[in-house]
Amino acid sequence: MMMVISGLNRRMILFAILVIVLAMAGSCKGTADKDKVRRPPVSGVTVTAVVPTTVDATVEVTGTVRSERTSVVAARAMGVVTSLLVREGDTVKAGQLLLTIDDRDAAQRVKAATMAVAAAKENKVLAEVTWQRYKNLYEDKALSRQEMDQVEAQKKVAAAEYERVRSLAEEARTYRSFTRVTAPVAGRVTEKRIDAGSMASPGMPLLTIEGGDGFHVEAAVTEGLQDKVKTGMTVEVIIDTLTRRSRGIIREVIPAVDPLSRTFMVKVGLDETLLRSGLFARVCIPVGHKEAIIVPEGAIVRKGQLTGVYAVDGQGVISYRLVRTGIAHASGTEILSGLTAHDWIITGGLEQAIDGGIVSGGQGK
Repeated sequence: MMMVISGLNRRMILFAILVIVLAMAGSCKGTADKDKVRRPPVSGVTVTAVVPTTVDATVEVTGTVRSERTSVVAARAMGVVTSLLVREGDTVKAGQLLLTIDDRDAAQRVKAATMAVAAAKENKVLAEVTWQRYKNLYEDKALSRQEMDQVEAQKKVAAAEYERVRSLAEEARTYRSFTRVTAPVAGRVTEKRIDAGSMASPGMPLLTIEGGDGFHVEAAVTEGLQDKVKTGMTVEVIIDTLTRRSRGIIREVIPAVDPLSRTFMVKVGLDETLLRSGLFARVCIPVGHKEAIIVPEGAIVRKGQLTGVYAVDGQGVISYRLVRTGIAHASGTEILSGLTAHDWIITGGLEQAIDGGIVSGGQGK
């Protein structure tokens, strides 16, 4: 009797387990069906296939924006700076007074030189009058030729002394003018290296002024590209700080290679006037052609620090896929990773796209 009950119980237990398994399977299927139904439909979007495109292959190098005309204003006289009339960032005109240096010593030199000129002039006039008198006596046969030659020599010496002293006076006045430092060119003060009360000495840089004649980029290029970089080439210049892309022309190639960095310098001319010297720049130099994945700039969606596109799979399901972008071309932006050839992405109606949604009517291939 006990053996019969055990077999019955075993069959009942197996039946119960089968019922539970079938119930769980039905529950999972119902959940999957339920999730599939819940995907929000998306319409009004344009789905485009990603295909490789032939573009210019470029090499990116870094550089620095420089002003076309930079003037370093240096001291030409020694003395204490008594006033500084400009600050960094000020716009100045050519000839505008920038700072003054103590000129008391120079003023005394000018005063002494002026007095010496006056004395030399009186002596010159006296020598000329004396020569005229002696000339009359010589013509009347009252003087010998030796005496006349001596008077003429004194006249010439007096004239030469007058010219010498006058030159010294002009030099003293010129030296005094060095105590008033003026702007050599019109532009903007970009650097101040001295303050009022400091001692200036000849040759000491005081200020830096950059003219407003435009800017160029100085970039270091690896020596392996010397055969590819030529004067007159058109390159793209990217200034990240100003989020600006510009076209530039290589106008100078300096062939000397730096033995430490193994690079040579190129200068890229820019048709820009609203830049600032010292800005970081990236220069894209074309070196040939390559195949790349290019997507329209409007298809790229940035969410905070993330950059991606809305991709569509074979069932029409939309997903936000992270990508790494490269150089921007006229036809779009290069995608370095995150997409492969023949993927499908949304290129129009992005405001309708929803991550996890499904394109109405399928993928739209």
